[in-house]
Amino acid sequence: MERSEYAKLAAFEERYWWHVGRRSIVSRQIANLNRAKRKLRILNVGGGTGGTVDLLTEHGSVLNIDQSEEAVCRLLRSGYQALQMDGKHTSLRDEQFDLITGLDVLEHIEEDRLALQEWHRLLKPGGHLLVTVPAYQWLWSGHDVSLGHRRRYTARRLQRKVYAAGFEACKCTYAITFTFPLIVFFRVYQKLFCPAVQKSSYIELPQIVNSFFISLLRAEAFLLQKCKFPFGTSVLLIASKPIATKRRLYIHAPQEAAYAPADLEKVPA
Repeated sequence: MERSEYAKLAAFEERYWWHVGRRSIVSRQIANLNRAKRKLRILNVGGGTGGTVDLLTEHGSVLNIDQSEEAVCRLLRSGYQALQMDGKHTSLRDEQFDLITGLDVLEHIEEDRLALQEWHRLLKPGGHLLVTVPAYQWLWSGHDVSLGHRRRYTARRLQRKVYAAGFEACKCTYAITFTFPLIVFFRVYQKLFCPAVQKSSYIELPQIVNSFFISLLRAEAFLLQKCKFPFGTSVLLIASKPIATKRRLYIHAPQEAAYAPADLEKVPA
C-alpha cells in the first residue's frame, strides 16, 4: 500500500460508511462463531491501521501481524500487540490460534496460495478462518492500484483456493451488496469519463448520505447472519480447519516457537 494511502485510510476508517459497515458485518459473523463467548486466541493478518482490532479484542487476545513497518508502528502506538511479519511466511508455532482473520488482505499477496497454507498451519484443528476480499476483476480501478491489490476475486475462485489449502468452507457469500449498484455505477463512470484521476474511491459524502449507507450495511450485516447474497463488491468466507488434520501435513513447515513476551518485547502491555 502506498504510504499516502495509510494516512487516508486511518482518517476514513473510523467514520466512512464502507469501513463502519464492514465492521458490522464482521462483528456479527464472529459473534455467531463464538456463541459460547470463549476467550479466543486471534491472529489478525494485515493489521493495517487497526480499524478492526477493537472488535476482535471483544472475543479474546489479538496478535496483529503486518509486513509494513508503517502499519506495525501505527498499531504499536495505538497500544495493540503487533509484529512485522510476512503473512505467508511467519515464524509462529503450529496450531496455536482459534481464529485467524484476513480482512481485505489476501488480494495484496502475490502468492495467496502460500498465505492460505500458512494460515492453515497456524490454526488449531476446529478453529476458524474469516476472510474478506474485493469482488469481481471487472470492478478493478485506480483505487485497487493505490491500495496495492494484486487481484479481485469471485466467491468460487476464493472457495477453490481455500479448499486447496486444506480448509473446509463453512460459509461463502458476497457482501457489501445493498450499495452494489451505486458502486458499480461510480466505477464505470470513473473508467469512462475520468480515467486519469481515478486514484482512490474515497470521496467525502454529506453526513446524511454517509449515515444512510451505514444503516444499509448494518441491515445487511443482520441479514447475513442467516442468509447469503448472490452478488456484492466483497466476498466473505468463513472456513474451518478439520479436527482430523494430521501433523504430517506440516512436515515441510518451519517449526518455530510460539510468539511470547520475548517476541513482543517492544509491544506495549
